[in-house]
Order: sequence, then C-alpha cells, then structure tokens
Amino acid sequence: MSTYLRCNDVKSSSYEEKEVTLRGWIHRIRKQKEIAFVLLRDDRGGVIQFTIPSTKAIDLTIESCIQITGNVRKDARAPEGGYEIRGKDLKIFGIARADYPIGEYQSEDLLLDYRHLAVRTRRLSTIAKIRASVLKFSRQWFIENDWLEINAPVIVKDAVEGGSSLFEIKYFDRIAFLSQSAQLYLEAMVFALGPVWSITESFRAERSRTVRHLAEFTHLEAEAPWMYQEDIMKVQENLVSFIVQNTLSNNSADFEFLDRNAKELGSIGPPFERISYGKAVDILRSKDFTLIGENGTRRNIEWGDDLNIESEREITKDCTKPLFVSEFPIDTKPFYVREDPNKPGISLSTDLLAPRGFGEISSGSERETDVESIKSRIVKQSLDPKTYGWYLDLRRYGSVPHSGFGLGIERLVRWILGMEDIKDVVLFPRTMSRVTP
Repeated sequence: MSTYLRCNDVKSSSYEEKEVTLRGWIHRIRKQKEIAFVLLRDDRGGVIQFTIPSTKAIDLTIESCIQITGNVRKDARAPEGGYEIRGKDLKIFGIARADYPIGEYQSEDLLLDYRHLAVRTRRLSTIAKIRASVLKFSRQWFIENDWLEINAPVIVKDAVEGGSSLFEIKYFDRIAFLSQSAQLYLEAMVFALGPVWSITESFRAERSRTVRHLAEFTHLEAEAPWMYQEDIMKVQENLVSFIVQNTLSNNSADFEFLDRNAKELGSIGPPFERISYGKAVDILRSKDFTLIGENGTRRNIEWGDDLNIESEREITKDCTKPLFVSEFPIDTKPFYVREDPNKPGISLSTDLLAPRGFGEISSGSERETDVESIKSRIVKQSLDPKTYGWYLDLRRYGSVPHSGFGLGIERLVRWILGMEDIKDVVLFPRTMSRVTP
C-alpha cells in the first residue's frame, strides 16, 4: 500500500515548492470564476488549502473524497498554517450528494441524529484523538508498572453495582445481563496473575438524564493482591497524573484547537488532597447545601446520604486538583467493599473527584475477605446469593487481602477537556433516549 502524506506533514519549509500528493475529503469549497479554493481534510483531522482551476472543480461538493497532486507554496494569507497547494491533478474517489445535512451551525439533537457524519467534524475528530491518547497512556502506565491486561465477559448472571440498573438479555433459554463491571472477574485473576487490569464496556440501566451519565461507558478497572486502601489510592493518583501529563504533551495542538486552557492541568500530580466523608458533609452543611427529599421538598444533607452530582460539584468547584473522599458509611457501598475493622459502620473505600465541579471519575476500595460478611450484605442489598457462589469460592480457597478501583474513561476525558456534557466525549453515545446511530 502506498504511503501518502497528511496535510500537516507538508506545512514546512522542507516541502516548499515540492510536488506532493494528498488524500482526504473536501472540508470547505469556494468557487470563483477562474479558481476554486478548497480546504482538504485528511483522515487525522489536518486541513490545508489547495487551489485548482474552477473547470476541474465543477462537480466537487462538501465531503467529496478526493486525491490532489500539486506544489506546496508558502503564503501568509493561506488559512490553517500559511501553506497551500497549487493543484495540478485531481482524482475523485467519491462525490458527496449536495444535500450534506451538517452545516456550520446545527442543533445538538441534529448532530446526535447524524453522529455517523458528525464524527467527521474537526471538533469531534479532535476529541477522538485526545480520547485515543488517554487510552494509550492508560495502557502504557500499566505496562510500565508490570500489571497484566485481561479480558472479562460482558454477558453475566450477577450484579456488581445493584440489581436495579441491570440490562436484561435473553441468553438462549435463560436470562442473563450486560455487565456493570469487570471487577469480580479481575478479583478472580489476582490469585493467578497478581496485579491485573482491563478496559471494557460497562452497562448501567440508570434512568439518569445528567451531563455525566451514559448507559454504556468505557470502564478502566484494576485489582491487585496485598494492596490496601492507601496503596490503591497511590495507584490512582499516579495513573491519572501520568495520563494527564502525557496527553497534554502529546496533543498540545489539539488542546489549542479546542481552546482548552491547559495551564491548570499542567500542575496535576501526586499527591492528591484527601478528606473524609464526614468532612465533606460538614462542608456541604456549612454552605447550606440541600437535597431534594422523597416528597420533593428540600432538606439539609445528613450523615448517610450518598454524595450525588450536585454535592460533588459543590465540594470540588474551587479545587484545582483531584480530591479523594474516603470513610463512607458502609451502607452506601456495594457488598464487596470491606468494612474498617477499627471503625464499625465505615468502609475502606474512596471516591476520586475531579476538580472544578466535574465530580467522581473513579471509585476504589479494599475488598471484603470474610465470606459470611459478603453473604450477609448480598442478601441485605436484595441480590440473589445463588449467583455469587463462584465469587464466594474466591474467599473459601486461599483468600488474599486485595484492593481495586474502576475509572470511567468518558468522565476522565470530560474533565480533561472541560466539556459540559459527557455525550461530547464519546463517539456514539448511548443514553436513556438514544440507541442510534
């Protein structure tokens, strides 16, 4: 296969007056009497202008797929970097219909309806490149620190985060569910492989219409034996800092294009600040923060209330670095979270909140090792103990102290890019109201 240059490759003095061949799609076109001015977009979102006699551009339309050959010329008037191509030969691979549905200004709903075409926009393709870097540097951190990547099933019989948010599917002649988390399988693998991690799609049937909830999301999860709460917190802060700093360095031009002020991100590094759940409640009460009660009235937050999106926003709106919240009431956490043996009723768990009001991006804990405690809490949380027999075997046969966490990639990218809505950082979002395209 021939190697073709991309638009940004030729924007340098080393290509000036040299003949090059580029492939891509027509981003913008302006036809004059003698000359057509065309912006070509390549398959990595780079753009360069080329000129060509209007007689050769009669059939060209927005999003037509073409190949252009010509000489690179430096011209300060040229958009997108001061270089353009004086076209000689034009090859057409595919002419786009003239009624391309996405214009310069469109509603959010239309852009979601035509997401399969909207992903070509420079904004979404730039976000996709940054997201790819986040995934790349996630994997790089684990490789460099000797964690092994595994794959877990997404068709399961058991809940991890509560039965009310399971997606039910027909599995031959039985009922199964889409996985909420790979965690239980990662726990099984620490006995065989030590520190393990995975990136999988997780599914939550939560009836939430917020700017940070998706029905399907990309889930980075990790588990390790002989790690305790402090150990797994250090893993999270080192991992997140590594991802942020390397993505900033690798994608500086993309951050600039999105007009994301990355100055504050540049200072992200361990250690992250830490407060207790009790301290968080005190902070909220001192600010007269209220929750909506069951009858629709407002009430003050109380001990035992879980932290929701509004309370997390209030706690972190003035923070400049991520914040750990620990020592949650055990009743607010899933059955697998270990209770602090020195503080009855308190869990050995943490939530990592992104600064500037972006809220929770990861949640971690020590895992409970006592079989009877796990069984009791499975029943208390209205789950079926029969489906967890295999999981309980992990404690019956050589249980080991271990800890882990799960991090939402979309939430991490949303914070890194300062995006208001999580749907902006995933290519094809799945929500309560959207399952296409």
